[in-house]
Amino acid sequence: MVYHHAGKAGPKSEDCPDMKPESTTRKQLYLQIADKVLEIIESKGLKPHDPVPSEAELARLFGVSRMTTKLALEQLVERGVVYRLPRRGTFLAGNGREDDARKAEQPPKRQDDGKENKLIALIVPHMTDYTSRIISAVEHEARKHGYDLVLKISKDEEDQGRCLQTLAEMGVSGIILFPLGSKSCSNQVFRLKMEKIPSVIIDRVFYEIPIDCVYHDHFQGSYEMAKYLISRGHREIGFSSNVIENITSRGERYQGYIQALLDHGIPVKSEYIHFRTTSCRPDHIHEYDDEQGEFIRSNPGMTAIMCADDQVAIATMFTAMHMNIAVPDTLSIVGFSDTHLSALTPVPLTTVRQDTDKLAAAATTAAAAATAEAATAAATAAATAATAEEIPQGPATAQATARSRTKS
Repeated sequence: MVYHHAGKAGPKSEDCPDMKPESTTRKQLYLQIADKVLEIIESKGLKPHDPVPSEAELARLFGVSRMTTKLALEQLVERGVVYRLPRRGTFLAGNGREDDARKAEQPPKRQDDGKENKLIALIVPHMTDYTSRIISAVEHEARKHGYDLVLKISKDEEDQGRCLQTLAEMGVSGIILFPLGSKSCSNQVFRLKMEKIPSVIIDRVFYEIPIDCVYHDHFQGSYEMAKYLISRGHREIGFSSNVIENITSRGERYQGYIQALLDHGIPVKSEYIHFRTTSCRPDHIHEYDDEQGEFIRSNPGMTAIMCADDQVAIATMFTAMHMNIAVPDTLSIVGFSDTHLSALTPVPLTTVRQDTDKLAAAATTAAAAATAEAATAAATAAATAATAEEIPQGPATAQATARSRTKS
């Protein structure tokens, strides 16, 4: 299930509404590839233990990544259609050997001392005002669910991988991951899915694989902020953002700004759109900023500037003041996120408030639910395996045929 936070923007006093679950009917790419593999098996008339096309062959055939074809083949393993042997390949299921192969393909087991491990981990990419609020709220919610929080701060994707490995070895019950701003699903997110660690993605959404995601609706928040400015009589509205590269939230805020202008019949002027070449530095936002100064100076007709985050908004505000421009009388400046810095400006900053408490509550609840579901499934599998060991398997019952099953 994917959780959407329908953000609501406007004056600072307005909060974002509650998280709401929303299902998607969009079929993931790896499931489409799995269906194609079934068609190949049928069209070629493969028999039990015949080799099935490899990850690399499927990737070349369908023009997708190796990770996608790996997920597709793992899906067929779970259905009992194929089995995999390390360094040998993938084969059509036959006489039970696929069970041994499946065990060989499992990732290293997490440490288990026989006691229930009540740990939920949170991985964030950096420590900012926004992420610190998420950390505090997740820790509070984790305790309410009876879990202790393990915190990891990753500096890059490689370090994020090391964090995941450490947490898996610790045997944490579940992981809440704040990805490193990727627009597409990173290898680390695929890894969580492949290793079947109960996981929730926070502040991002990925459609490539079925994984729980909790995030703010940045598009709607920005759209509502633009509507707010329009309702105040502004028609010459600029947009300024830190580097968008791989940061989905910034891209969605930009799209919300564009859509609001179009919906209200206001022309989108390219000269009013500014993407910084370098991000604003928090320790210098009270000083004159060359990039923001040039943006303002080049567009004297602008009456308002929407900024994709509060840091840019504050830097813009101080720069305008250094230029002797009256804020907000001559130039209105608004932000996004409602960080603590926004309360320290000489002129009150109108900004979109993101309710991190609700975001954290939804993420932690989803993680706890996923953990409980995984524990129940593991207990059921163990009980089934124990029962199966007592039932003699004759040649007829051991024979398997290729089949396709869909989850209800």
